[in-house]
Amino acid sequence: MSDSIAGSATASPWQEPEPQPLDPRSAPVPRYGTGSLADLLPAVAAGQGVPNLSSGLTLAPADRVCVFLIDGLGWELLRAHPAEAPFLTSLLPGSLGGTGAPITAGFPSTTATSLASVGTGLPPGAHGLPGYTVADPATGQLMNQLRWQPWTDPHAWQPYPTVFQLADAAGVHTCQVSAPTFAETPLTKIALSGGTFLGRLSGEERMDLAAERLAAGDRSLVYTYYSEVDGKGHRFGVDSEEWRAQLRYVDGLVQRLAEQLPPRAALYVTADHGMIDVPFDPESRIDFDEDWELRAGVALLGGEGRARHVYAVPGAAGDVLAVWREVVGERMWVASRDEAIEAGWFGRPEDGGGVDERVYRRIGDVVAAASADVAIVASRTEPKESAMVGLHGSMTPVEQLVPLLEVRS
Repeated sequence: MSDSIAGSATASPWQEPEPQPLDPRSAPVPRYGTGSLADLLPAVAAGQGVPNLSSGLTLAPADRVCVFLIDGLGWELLRAHPAEAPFLTSLLPGSLGGTGAPITAGFPSTTATSLASVGTGLPPGAHGLPGYTVADPATGQLMNQLRWQPWTDPHAWQPYPTVFQLADAAGVHTCQVSAPTFAETPLTKIALSGGTFLGRLSGEERMDLAAERLAAGDRSLVYTYYSEVDGKGHRFGVDSEEWRAQLRYVDGLVQRLAEQLPPRAALYVTADHGMIDVPFDPESRIDFDEDWELRAGVALLGGEGRARHVYAVPGAAGDVLAVWREVVGERMWVASRDEAIEAGWFGRPEDGGGVDERVYRRIGDVVAAASADVAIVASRTEPKESAMVGLHGSMTPVEQLVPLLEVRS
């Protein structure tokens, strides 16, 4: 080889180094065991005397507790909109037991996963809903865990009792107040059942009934829920007037409930995830259905735009991991299944990742979580999801951090 050719193969000292893929271990994993959504109800119920429950989250006990979960109301979004949410903003200094700090959703930061964590008190690797859509190892099909399609036995999919069931068995007056449409859904059955379900259409009716049921027992645990902050964010984005109007509305709902608390009561206001608007351009929204590199060796694409489970054809997992790291690894944390588990994405690292055997292959051979303002969409196979303005699912602060606001009577 001539000197000139040899020299051309060596990087010049003034050239910038090649960008490197993000290390999966650098992702800001949820605070399982000490400050995540999964730790909330065990802490509450243990304080009410429910046996066999413990939590690394410390909350002052209360005889009557209401948890109000506002879908999509992330910590950073709330802090950015004090004018639209004056009452909620006034509660920020008391978040997380007066520390003024947030808690975290689990991974992925998505509704089905988070509601299962809230209701069971378990991280995703244990309760087994580790994504919006995941592979069912028994059928090889994608399972939508929010809509429960295709049908599978809910209690085989998630066999653990809910905290509500444990509280009800211990004599705590337990109730869920939500939209009537959620009364019989599989997700409700395996995540939020226990005690009485009462359906009410309007937000005001839910607040009034939640306060009434809270006062109905010497020890009571009431859960209520509102979805449209998330709905407007998906449709119009969190930078829209429609989203801001929902935030103003839900701020009034929280104040309405807070003003009706009975004696010896605590109200906790939290969320299942935040949200980020992802621009509609090819660099920000990478279309899996049009990208031959990302499709190569992939049998199923699960999850959602900012938190993908990628299932490889047999024998191709290593190649798929290498390609995804090369193509999107500078803007997404891309991990093998075992790397994601060991890093603590689905459960505590000190517990070996905390993934039950039945859940292990529901997780993708490759898992990709967005770090930058990017999403892997699928325009043909997921047209509705691909058209959403606001997205969530990853571990960035705007998606993962959620409030734990407190009002006591």
